[in-house]
Amino acid sequence: MGIIEAKKLIFEYIRRDEDGNVEGITRAVDEVDLDVKQGDFVAILGHNGSGKSTLAKHMNAILYPTVGTVWVDGKDTTNEEYLWDIRQNAGMVFQNPDNQIIGQVVEEDVGFGPENMGVPTKEIWERVEESLKAVGMYKYRKHSPNKLSGGQKQRVSIAGVIAMHPKCIILDEPTAMLDPNGRKEVIRAVRALNQAEGITVILITHYMEEIIYADRAVVMDKGHIAMQGTPREIFSQVEKLKELRLDVPQVTLLAYELKKSGINLPNGILTCEELMHELKL
Repeated sequence: MGIIEAKKLIFEYIRRDEDGNVEGITRAVDEVDLDVKQGDFVAILGHNGSGKSTLAKHMNAILYPTVGTVWVDGKDTTNEEYLWDIRQNAGMVFQNPDNQIIGQVVEEDVGFGPENMGVPTKEIWERVEESLKAVGMYKYRKHSPNKLSGGQKQRVSIAGVIAMHPKCIILDEPTAMLDPNGRKEVIRAVRALNQAEGITVILITHYMEEIIYADRAVVMDKGHIAMQGTPREIFSQVEKLKELRLDVPQVTLLAYELKKSGINLPNGILTCEELMHELKL
């Protein structure tokens, strides 16, 4: 069994009108099977309303299945006895870092989780140091979070999760509120955690260029898994991605159009460097 596994997961919620009357039932996640192994970097993507964030919230027991089962590190998320262990092993980072940062000083904020877990003081400060260094924010440890950029704040949020020593980090659209530089900072930090620390990463996103470094990409549509495979396999199917209303990275689209015009190129070009190499520029 993987670090996170879902079997026949269905999640439904009741829709109500402005007066609170029941309008109907929406199935946000529809019979999803997913298996994430320890150390994987899995990107889950889809347009708004595809069910990707709803799926993510099941991985931290924020939501519970209507039908089916989700296991985190072998523990059923519906078993209240395991709730603390599940949330410790599967740390969650949300869109808005301001909703997660509560300390007046960066290092205090990062130490908040381990302190709540009852970690001894000496070890808390060791964890704070290692976590801030892991995301490249150690030199800001004495700063007020309010003085940081959006990308820096999000890296502090990630450090706060890392300090609790989870086996897995779930990032629910962590760059949605950031500018392009902030997005790059956060994705760079996430990649380093996965590659250097071996932390399992599940990245929920609708930015296609963020998935190129993932081991596996899962594309959701209307609550279903519509596609899955390596990023190269996914990006080789440009027309299907367009049908699913997903933007294709410009370099992938350019390579696709060049190939259609008769230039001999492989499918699923992921980076500018790769395209230039293939074109012998």
